[in-house]
Amino acid sequence: MKIVLILLFSFCTILSFAQISSVADPVERWGRFEVELKGSSTGNPFNDNWLTADFTKGTKKITTTGFYDGNGVYKIRFMPTETGEWNFRTKSNSKALNNKAGKFTCVNPSPQNHGPVIVNGTYNFSYADGKNYYPFGTTIYAWTHQPNALQEETLRSLATARFNKVRMCVFPKTYVHVETPPELYPYKAKSQTKTGEDIKYEWDFTTFDPLFFQHLEKRITDLDKLGIEVDLIIFHPYDKGKWGFDNMGKENDLRYIKYLVARLSAFKNVWWSMANEFDFIKTKPRQDWDDYSKAVVANDPYRHLCSIHNGSVYYDNWKPEFTHVSIQNGSLVEDFGRAVLLRDVYFKPVIYDEVCYEGNIPSRWGRLSGEEMTEAFWQGVIAGTYVTHGETLKTPEDVIFWAEGGKFNGTSPVRIGFLRKILEEGPGPLELADPWKDHKTSQADSNHYIIYFGKQMQSEWFFNLPKKNAPSAGAKFKAEVIDTWNMTITPVEDTFELAEPIDYRIADKQSKKIRLPVKPYLAIRLTRI
Repeated sequence: MKIVLILLFSFCTILSFAQISSVADPVERWGRFEVELKGSSTGNPFNDNWLTADFTKGTKKITTTGFYDGNGVYKIRFMPTETGEWNFRTKSNSKALNNKAGKFTCVNPSPQNHGPVIVNGTYNFSYADGKNYYPFGTTIYAWTHQPNALQEETLRSLATARFNKVRMCVFPKTYVHVETPPELYPYKAKSQTKTGEDIKYEWDFTTFDPLFFQHLEKRITDLDKLGIEVDLIIFHPYDKGKWGFDNMGKENDLRYIKYLVARLSAFKNVWWSMANEFDFIKTKPRQDWDDYSKAVVANDPYRHLCSIHNGSVYYDNWKPEFTHVSIQNGSLVEDFGRAVLLRDVYFKPVIYDEVCYEGNIPSRWGRLSGEEMTEAFWQGVIAGTYVTHGETLKTPEDVIFWAEGGKFNGTSPVRIGFLRKILEEGPGPLELADPWKDHKTSQADSNHYIIYFGKQMQSEWFFNLPKKNAPSAGAKFKAEVIDTWNMTITPVEDTFELAEPIDYRIADKQSKKIRLPVKPYLAIRLTRI
């Protein structure tokens, strides 16, 4: 039987091959290789037929799960993690899908392809190739469910912004400021009843609509082209009985998880977020989230990043299924010394994925000023954690980026991009130099410091550093004054030489000071000469 092999590079070039025995063109490491098979479309192919494939390279073996993609087409996707020749062979309960074999060669990735993001050390991230990754995210919950023109505008906005991660939902949502009905749904409807302007659907939760997931995949690929990671929210509470996707029952929830992961695990830029505000989804008992998160991990052969996001009650983020901590709590980045606290609780990377949003809506969670949003990022970053942006500015067009995408109208995105540039110019991730006593002085290492002053205004700064992790006396530094709001960096003419430490501090040997403009949101960058 003939099949089609489809090769998907990270830049989305597609090549087809007529015979399973033919040797496919090379695939980039962390690219996407796809096997397409023709099989039965009778009955319920989503449930009746199972399909897996073993991909082998020497003694290494990775097993992936296939899925039904409609019209008699079954697919298996694979993300090669090593260069060299890979072989594969399928297994299935269907004769048409079983025991199909082939091979391809995996080559070195292109310069833009750094692989999936992984945890690096205890508190930080990197790409699989070792390049540091600092998450600077934004929020566009329901953008893929908006009219196509708005989706395209969203991509154009992201292309010129400095965000490298987005939080977005799989399911559509009905919520304040989000009322546009989607064109596609994840399931086939058994029936629909129109009442006034509203349509009530009865779904077959055993029959997916591949068009919905194909569209989702297209947008994930579009974001990958922009170098953006997708923090994909699997469940959310913003349904309110309109569609019932928040109340499908555990069996259907697990079926959905398996199908979603089979389709998307080979996408290198996907992260799994089990839920947004899991504790607000009253239809799911707390204990079920363990089963859901284990199902995601069990079906993902690449172990993509995985988290669970809270509303008002934290989940058990120390559990092994969760690679990092995703937190809603604005108070933890409102002032010095707070953001670091959860690092000491979970010993994992911490992302404050909701700290309220820059906006002008009546809800208290959606009316931060641009200054407050920007400072939240700085407070998170200097503490060795990360923060996610959102924009809830109501515009004359009544489009709010946080929910629907479109254009950025706030004042914080460009300044958040400025912070990202500063962080990426440094030698590595920041963390507080002395987290017990000094919540303003952050360092990447003993050669690189950033001291952040936040809202505090002062005319000068007496040069001094924590003794902890500081270089020895005699080390010399140059200094720059950073205006984090006006996005300027001004070199200081003087240089500074460390004296012997006194108690827990170490100062310049001549007790020098740095003059400052009396204004808020300043920082000082010190670089060892």
